Amino acid sequence: MPLKDLLQSQLTPANITAIGAALASIETALTGKTVNLTPEERQKYGSINEQNKLLVSKVNDYRQSQPQFNSPQVDWTEFQNDLAARSSLDSFLNRLASIAEQISDTKILHDNDNYQQSLTQYSYVSYMANENVPGTTTIKDDLGQFFNRTATETTPATK
Repeated sequence: MPLKDLLQSQLTPANITAIGAALASIETALTGKTVNLTPEERQKYGSINEQNKLLVSKVNDYRQSQPQFNSPQVDWTEFQNDLAARSSLDSFLNRLASIAEQISDTKILHDNDNYQQSLTQYSYVSYMANENVPGTTTIKDDLGQFFNRTATETTPATK
C-alpha cells in the first residue's frame, strides 16, 4: 500500500463519543445563558472596537482606584458582572476558535487522504477495465463522471 496518508492518527469510536459528550455538556451549560442575534441586531450592536475596549478598561481602572468619582447613574455591580462575563466569553471564544481550526485542518488532511486514495482506486479500476476484467467497465464509467475530459488528459473536475 502506498504511503500517501498525510495523517496517521485516527479518532476512535471512544474519542468520538467523548467529544460528542463534551460538546453536549458545553451546550447544556450554555442553555439560557446565550442569545442568538438577528443579522440586523448584530449590525446594530456590533462589537466594540479595540479603542472602545480600552475605554471600558480605563473606566474600570478608575472605578476601582477612585470610587468617589463613580457615577450614581451607572449600576456598577452590573458593569462588573458584564466585564467578567465578557472576559470569560472572550477566553472561551479564543479556545473554541483554536479547537475549530485544529478540527478543520485535521478534516482537510482526512479529506485529502480520501481523495488521493479515490484517485488511486479510479486508476486501478481504469487499468482493470482496459484489461477487459468483467464488471470493471461499469465502475470505471460511473467513477469517470467526476472527471473533466479533454483531448490531452483526464483531470478531476474542479467544481
